[in-house]
Amino acid sequence: MSAEEKIHERAMVHANAKIGEGTTIGPDAIIDEDVVIGKNCEIRARAILTGKTEIGDENQIGYQAIIGAEPQDLAYQGAESSVQMGSGNVIRENVTIHRGTKEGSATKLGNQNYLMAGAHLAHNCQIGNEVILVNNVLLAGYVEVADFAFLGGDVVVHQFVRIGQYAMVRGQTRLGMDLPPYFMAAFTNKVVGLNRVGLKRRGFGPEQRRVIQLAYNALYKNGLNREQAMNQMQNESTFQIPEIAVLLDFIQNTQRGICQHGADPEC
Repeated sequence: MSAEEKIHERAMVHANAKIGEGTTIGPDAIIDEDVVIGKNCEIRARAILTGKTEIGDENQIGYQAIIGAEPQDLAYQGAESSVQMGSGNVIRENVTIHRGTKEGSATKLGNQNYLMAGAHLAHNCQIGNEVILVNNVLLAGYVEVADFAFLGGDVVVHQFVRIGQYAMVRGQTRLGMDLPPYFMAAFTNKVVGLNRVGLKRRGFGPEQRRVIQLAYNALYKNGLNREQAMNQMQNESTFQIPEIAVLLDFIQNTQRGICQHGADPEC
């Protein structure tokens, strides 16, 4: 079956849009002129792909999702910007992903991400691979979410905040500061422990988890200031594993500061 035969008769697909082989497009979907869709994608009913949007292979775009609309940014003056998406992503119903604000800039998603219903990615967000955003997560402009992070329902993230790899954000949390890799956030800008379950599920062994816990203790529980904790992690042999190097690099490059310590959750 050709790509044309898989486009519903009620879909509105611009003649200049590029549609990959095996892609299906549902009724009342709108695909605008500058859109590029890879192979074997599923564009469900009433989804809208607009602007300079390019998505890779085997993506599922849910009902009434809107990908590539102009940014909700007063600085936007009609610049030519884009959304760039990798392959294997699941974008559920009513998700909105806006293109970049500045000329030539892009909102980017990697591969194998899962964005649940109602999630919003503002202009210039950068999402890694295998990230999960639960229902109604709201990411402001220029937010960065690294690989394997998990954000629970109704999480709100301030612009320019970074969330490290393998981090977890509990539902209804508000973040205005960076969340380091491997840690779990709750409440407002609070770190409440390691993402223990997530690390174990992702194959982190007992020794890796033990050293990451020691790093957490140095940062938050041992009475050290941040500089002292980082010096300890840089110089003591116990901490010389790749995961701690990633953690140190993340903290050294923070612009908004990292989340503070909060009470450990009951569960």
